[in-house]
Amino acid sequence: MTASLPEADPVKPDPYAALRFPEFRSYLGMRFFFTLAYQMQAVIIGFHVYHLTKDPLALGLVGLCEAIPAICIALYGGYVADKSEKRGLLLKVFSGVFVCSAIMLAATTQWAHQFIPVNRIVTVMYAMVFGMGIARGFFSPATFSLMAQILPKSHYPNASTWNSSSWQAASILGPAAGGLIYGFAGITATYSVILSLILVSLICIFFLKRHPPAFVPQQPVLKSLSEGVVFVFRNKMMLGAMSLDLFSVFFGGAVALLPVFANDILKVGSEGLGLMRASASLGAVLTMFAMTRFSPMNKPWRNLLIAVAGFGTSIICYGLSRNFYLTLFFLFLEGSFDSISVIIRSTIMQLLTPDEMRGRVSAVNSMFIGSSNEIGAFESGLTARLMRTVPAVVFGGSMTIAIAGITWWKTRALTSLSLEDLNNTPTEKKKL
Repeated sequence: MTASLPEADPVKPDPYAALRFPEFRSYLGMRFFFTLAYQMQAVIIGFHVYHLTKDPLALGLVGLCEAIPAICIALYGGYVADKSEKRGLLLKVFSGVFVCSAIMLAATTQWAHQFIPVNRIVTVMYAMVFGMGIARGFFSPATFSLMAQILPKSHYPNASTWNSSSWQAASILGPAAGGLIYGFAGITATYSVILSLILVSLICIFFLKRHPPAFVPQQPVLKSLSEGVVFVFRNKMMLGAMSLDLFSVFFGGAVALLPVFANDILKVGSEGLGLMRASASLGAVLTMFAMTRFSPMNKPWRNLLIAVAGFGTSIICYGLSRNFYLTLFFLFLEGSFDSISVIIRSTIMQLLTPDEMRGRVSAVNSMFIGSSNEIGAFESGLTARLMRTVPAVVFGGSMTIAIAGITWWKTRALTSLSLEDLNNTPTEKKKL
């Protein structure tokens, strides 16, 4: 069992409470540099594949190649995370990502483009994205479980805010840096930077302590996996939050079509694409920093529904815009609304999940939420092929608003609950 951590002072709120733990700072560094590399890679893969194929469906296939293995391996990844020492598991995961990125670097060199057919280069890109999807199936449960081991429970809301803010800060720099480096130095130079950032994130892992896993009863693997699924489906608020995000992001995954807007509609190139991707992340991180002082957890379920509806509205506006700067503004709003929902969902997850089930519950969450972005990217690419790009974006935003409305109608009893209601509910009775 892990050593008990000191509880926070309940009288004097501290917006920097989680950052006062050195191990949490190392955890944030690991997440920041890995996310920075991941976001750079995501933006240049999409733009490069679209540049090679000129097919919006190809953008959707990139997301699908990552979502399929992530979904298929998620439950087993959660089981492994619950029974494993997290530091060692993360070292293996990051090493696998490094190898996949190195192969993609080789596939984008001038030599590869000179001697290898375009369709084979695209196939290699898809295969490496598939490999990264496998790694992600272990990464999400491991990091979710690790955060609970390095902080006391009273710091979870504050830690979730800083964790999400770190992710969003990297998401601002990643797309912008990826687009700019790609535009001025080429894709090979960009991948060289990505590999360097992944290496830095690996170094950060060595500053984490080895925490023994929480006790998990010895039982058959399938029974252990089913416990995580059963726990989520018996918890009304947790299941509702996951389902809401799954369907809203499925229909609102229009960010995958940004390369089409940048290249064909707004005609701003890879540099403009980087700014478009960074604009949404800028809105997210600024909102998250504001929420370190003004928490959205006073009425979490009500605020979550409002944020999702705002997310859908901003998508519609971005799809209809023909002005680059106006598009940046709507993407900024999209990121702001999305950040609110991210913090609320992550705090709900941390508060309602028992320590010994964090890996498996996170795996279920990854199946609902983590892969909904990639599945949503495929849906957006497919509808863009069938309906054209702008109608596909407007359709996705409209469906997101509809999902928020239906969810509100079905879960009105949850809108009055506060963060104190969640904190004061015993773990074994959290069937909200």
